[in-house]
Amino acid sequence: MVNGPQISLKNIFLSFGEKQIFEGLNLLVQPRDRIALVGRNGSGKSTLLKVLQGLVIQDEGERILSKGLSVGYMEQDPNLSEFVTLKDYVCSGVLVSDYHEGEKVAQNLGVDLDMPVNVSSGGERRRAALTKLIAENHDIMLLDEPTNHLDVEAIEWLEAELKGLSKSFIVISHDRKFLSNLTNDTIWVDRGKARRCSIGFGGFEAWRDKIWHEEDEKIHKLNRKIRSESRWAVEGISARRKRNQGRLRNLEKLRAERQSYISRTGLAKMKLESRTKSGQLVLKADKVSKSFGEKCIIRNFSIQIRKGDRIGIVGPNGIGKSTLLKILLGEVIPDLGTAKLGSNLIVAKFDQMREQLNLENSLWQNLTDDPTMKASGKAGQIMVRGKSKHVAGYLKEFLFSESQLRSPVKSLSGGEKARLLLAKLMARESNLLILDEPTNDLDLETLDLLQEVIAEYEGTVLLISHDRDFLNRTVDTSIILTGQGEFVKIAGSWEDYNNLKAKNETQNKGEYLDKKKNVSKPPKREMPSKAEFSFVDKHRLDEIPNLIDRLEYEIKQLETFLSDSNLYLEHPNKFEKASAALIERQAEMKKLEDEWFKLEEKALR
Repeated sequence: MVNGPQISLKNIFLSFGEKQIFEGLNLLVQPRDRIALVGRNGSGKSTLLKVLQGLVIQDEGERILSKGLSVGYMEQDPNLSEFVTLKDYVCSGVLVSDYHEGEKVAQNLGVDLDMPVNVSSGGERRRAALTKLIAENHDIMLLDEPTNHLDVEAIEWLEAELKGLSKSFIVISHDRKFLSNLTNDTIWVDRGKARRCSIGFGGFEAWRDKIWHEEDEKIHKLNRKIRSESRWAVEGISARRKRNQGRLRNLEKLRAERQSYISRTGLAKMKLESRTKSGQLVLKADKVSKSFGEKCIIRNFSIQIRKGDRIGIVGPNGIGKSTLLKILLGEVIPDLGTAKLGSNLIVAKFDQMREQLNLENSLWQNLTDDPTMKASGKAGQIMVRGKSKHVAGYLKEFLFSESQLRSPVKSLSGGEKARLLLAKLMARESNLLILDEPTNDLDLETLDLLQEVIAEYEGTVLLISHDRDFLNRTVDTSIILTGQGEFVKIAGSWEDYNNLKAKNETQNKGEYLDKKKNVSKPPKREMPSKAEFSFVDKHRLDEIPNLIDRLEYEIKQLETFLSDSNLYLEHPNKFEKASAALIERQAEMKKLEDEWFKLEEKALR
């Protein structure tokens, strides 16, 4: 057992070119530390892990590793080019006994060890790197975004595995629930320094906000004092030049202190607009089934998605979530059943493979060469939600510096690529937002903002994610794919599904025990028979869409009439009558829509 720190970093200075990463950073890693390493994208979190591992050598300062200790590091983009299969990589440098343990880990993480490296995806290589790290049984583990590309069940397994280890680890992750459940310390990398708090991630944000509040108060007081001293210097310095040189020196110190508070990185200015209204029925799937060979993706699946719904699609990797999404959007034809999109839909899609980004082109080119964003007029102008804007100004809103604009996209970090894709997506008007794994690589502050943007979005959202906290905050309905074409639809998120599953398991266990004890149970109430779908119902179902179309036309006409800014002043009676008519028709529209959906559900039984 090591007494004292396992790793010490003392007075670390590090810069890349003109960018200062760390200034006088100090850090101790003690036995059994479970540390959440947090900070904005580009703050130096991954670099700090590399300094701890010894992969990046600091410009100044000292790294001390206790004798005999081994440190394992899982990087975001492992290089497997020297290996033929994932198994070759996982086995390299691993003892036979450790490899057998690694096979169990690979199974739980969903890694096919026989897969050739040259056909494996980035996510599969990362899962192989995580398998190797756990199998190697290091004293300290440095984990850079281990939950990326893991499904929910694998994340929960990894959580339990790390909890059971008596090792130290430092973990970078955007998954709030994962960090909250695992960590007992937090290191916050912010503006070149590492602040540490002896609480797990669950208490981090309140602590960070307190520091920001105290910092803002201190800057405010400094500014007041500087203004006062500067006024004194201008008004009375000539009369008191000799006696008050000390006060002048103090003024310079105050200014230097204010300068030391490097401004915090702001938040990206994200916004989604949905000015074109879709119909109330956005999407309808009726008894859809799809298989590829012997693999059944979905069987007998029906759903009606209404305007404003937030639908989450959850399930293990490779089960067919993206395929189901493509079926619903009409991009993949089902074997049986139908999937139909509603009217007036404008789709904006965030794909997990980042295929909408040209990695060889610059950030500038990725926006200006996009035909959907081109603006007539001056060079460098793009269309942002119907208005012409300069590309440099728009990218600045997404926290890209001017020096990055001409760099190739492949030089960006994962989080920066995700931000660039969001910038492209949010430049367009839409009313149906498709998000396929949007949370990978985004920092926590950007995730917070994305959640707010989704909450305020007037359109409809279909979301695939493994991030439990993100799902809990964004979706109101979940489709859980469970395998072999089976699925569960539930009002709520993954957490609601888990709670319901646990409750059912408890009830089933109770019923089993009751049976073993021969305890009689009261007879179940008979469910009333389902109402039949009559000829009258069918006639009404066919009639309602025409009535809705007529109301939509009348509502549009009234809205156009009321948009005249002079109407209220010049013709107040007409304004009042038109307003009352609009409210009446909107209420009638809602009643008809509710009736139509009830009849649709009745018809599908």
